[in-house]
Amino acid sequence: MSEKQVIVITGASSGFGNLAARALARAGHVVYAGMRATADRNAPHVEELTELSRAEGIDVRGIEMDVQDQGSVDAAVERIVAEQGRLDVVVHNAGHMVLGPTEAFTPEQLAQVYDVNVLSTQRVNRAALPVLRKQGSGLMVWVGSSSTRGGHPPFLAPYFAAKAGMDALAESYAAELIKFGIDTVIVVPGAYTSGTNHFAHSGSPADTERAAEYDERYGALRDSMAQALADIFPAGRTADEVADAIVDVVDLPAGRRPFRVHVDPSKDGSEVVSVVADRIRAEFYHRIGIQELLTDGAAL
Repeated sequence: MSEKQVIVITGASSGFGNLAARALARAGHVVYAGMRATADRNAPHVEELTELSRAEGIDVRGIEMDVQDQGSVDAAVERIVAEQGRLDVVVHNAGHMVLGPTEAFTPEQLAQVYDVNVLSTQRVNRAALPVLRKQGSGLMVWVGSSSTRGGHPPFLAPYFAAKAGMDALAESYAAELIKFGIDTVIVVPGAYTSGTNHFAHSGSPADTERAAEYDERYGALRDSMAQALADIFPAGRTADEVADAIVDVVDLPAGRRPFRVHVDPSKDGSEVVSVVADRIRAEFYHRIGIQELLTDGAAL
């Protein structure tokens, strides 16, 4: 195991974030599980982590962190640094999925999805990066989506577009942070239809009349999509393996971490495309003379 790290995870009340918080704490790290509404709606999740810490002698705790509120994010990071004296790892996990005909979502809904999945990372970075840059070390873990480069179904466009935006942001941040001694890893999960609340809690179009106009031609297909994804998912694979992948990258030595890690049991092709895309990115950096912004693991 690597040296104990102080870690904050966004969107950690459930799903990949909650699983990662538990796994990282069990690996010996100090983990702050960021979530909103810790005094009411998510109070049971905070208590579960408190009880887990007591029962297993590990250090994982819930912390109020509404990633759509800069003041809440700032307060969370300030509290972590005040309690621990440092912050080593930021895990960008918060996200929200929507399901329905793209046309039926209002522009305001698309902006909301973008806010949760992309702008939230910017709020957290603006709070956390001054700490990491001053330390001259740290790790940014971005939990992406295989939809960005792999095969993916329709009716999830606002979510997929936002995850692609987050991936692009992560790539630029990687180059802009390397000279501060800060690593970047993009963890790319495939379509896990169980073990997360993505499908169960997915949003729907506000324009219900326009959405209904798609029902005759697409309704049955759309409604069967989650089952179709489940049918190609191999037996015996669980969402815990995404959390395990995050533990693995945290525990690797600084400067020797891979740029991108795929955890995609259904093999939708994202890893194949990413190998090519990341290699082209690395070759382009060499062509324009900025290869010093690449780590050894920037491309396969």
